[in-house]
Amino acid sequence: MNKIDGQLFRKMILNGAKNLKKHAEYVDSLNVFPVPDGDTGTNMKLSIVSGASEVENLTSNHVGEVGKHFSKGLLMGARGNSGVILSQLFRGFSKHVEELAEIDHHAFSEAFQAGVKTAYKAVMKPVEGTILTVAKDSGAKAEEVAKNETDIVKIMEAVLEEAKESLKRTPDLLPVLKEVGVVDSGGQGLVYVYEGFLKALKGEDVEETSSTSGEPVNTEEFVNDEHEFDEFMSVDDIEFGFCTEFMVRFGKDKKPFEETSFRNDMDKFGDSLLVINDDEIVKVHVHTDRPGEALSYGAEYGEIIKIKIENMREQFRALEAKREAKKKKEKIKTAIIAVSSGEGIDTLLKSIGVTHLISGGQTMNPSTEDIVNIIKDDDVEEVIIMPNNKNIIMAAEQAAELLDVEAVVIPTRSIPECVSAMFTFNGDASLEENKETMIDAMNQVKTGQVTYAVRDTKIDDVEIKKDEHMGIVDGKIISCNKDVKVTLENLLETMIDDDSEIVTIFTGEGSDEALVEALAEQFEESHDVEFEIHDGKQPVYSYLISVE
Repeated sequence: MNKIDGQLFRKMILNGAKNLKKHAEYVDSLNVFPVPDGDTGTNMKLSIVSGASEVENLTSNHVGEVGKHFSKGLLMGARGNSGVILSQLFRGFSKHVEELAEIDHHAFSEAFQAGVKTAYKAVMKPVEGTILTVAKDSGAKAEEVAKNETDIVKIMEAVLEEAKESLKRTPDLLPVLKEVGVVDSGGQGLVYVYEGFLKALKGEDVEETSSTSGEPVNTEEFVNDEHEFDEFMSVDDIEFGFCTEFMVRFGKDKKPFEETSFRNDMDKFGDSLLVINDDEIVKVHVHTDRPGEALSYGAEYGEIIKIKIENMREQFRALEAKREAKKKKEKIKTAIIAVSSGEGIDTLLKSIGVTHLISGGQTMNPSTEDIVNIIKDDDVEEVIIMPNNKNIIMAAEQAAELLDVEAVVIPTRSIPECVSAMFTFNGDASLEENKETMIDAMNQVKTGQVTYAVRDTKIDDVEIKKDEHMGIVDGKIISCNKDVKVTLENLLETMIDDDSEIVTIFTGEGSDEALVEALAEQFEESHDVEFEIHDGKQPVYSYLISVE
């Protein structure tokens, strides 16, 4: 194979996304730290699926056109550091081929290298032994092989082989990987994408696990269809007005179910058809103007056990009214966006001046698009973004570049850093002045966290046992004990020094209020510090500690 056209490139993208999606749980399991936030696979999956959805129904045969759509979807859907790096790799790749209808072996290999350069440029302090290294090594191999080889399949085989070898070498470059006994999770995700690419080039499909492969249909939930209406639409543009969902339990004396004919018949009722079935139940979603007839047809196969019908024209009118109300909102001089997790923390951040909250954190990183969209309907002059997690900083920086108003990122890695920075915000100061003072304030704070270990391991000479309580200070695990009191005492002793004045504890799920109050009394007497206690209600971390 000497050329790749737009449709083959599209197939490569879809296969790459499918393969990563299929293995996302395994990638999650490679997380170095044994905390319940192993989300690299989830973040990369959600990122690439966002890109793949942009090309899924694309009919263009122009490689550059397909790449442009893929890159845009990936950029907006990027979540977590690995997701952002993945988006930058294919941003560079797609930019290199944007003028080409087809690509030959030279353009193909050069595009890999262009992607590597773009990704390295996007990371302030590139770390070797990560997805960046795997991309760099495999990109160099593409360039090397393309000097003497014109067959793109063979080039891709060499790229994949080198990516796998580079992945094996990641523990030699990043000691913490070797200590824990894993390879880099982001690099593993990239290998799965490249496996999907190669399968597409060979004319093979990636098998996806679906509800028709023996897994039972989930009868607890409907599709949860989000109806997105373009702001330039009118109610008359909605061709089929009722979002209709129902579930049917097959009956022995009813019409026998055959999926293809069922789909064909249901398709006549409208559009946006989705049919999911197992051996006992079929779940249907369709937009139609004849919901009654669709239900009657479904009843021919058995008993209807659940129904949900929504009038989308009414939904559109309600949304239109909301949009009009938003247009009348007052202008916001400085919008402050913060990522938060926990009802109590939400309330606190709002009370100290945060204007826009995004739900997220360790177990669910918001995407670039989530951050951009939070202010899209508001009239703002400038924006400050506070990610409050090291794995969200890159997505925040990407969002700041995409916003059409001046925006800065305060690279907060925790809620305590965010709170400290917010206390120095001055509404009369310039954006750059606020950035400088807020970053300085966040750097004066020590952050402690208590969570449970999800597996046995050893890191930095700390023995960690599954389900025990780990104490973490500024990202470093310092203790682990089955008694949470011991872990908390170790944390506080490590964090409090002669210069410490205020200790703030945010209690989360699984916390013990009496224990916190007793420790506060104990340390106030022994260390001459003042304690503040807030019910943060945050998940994952039973205790968050701030020392200033």
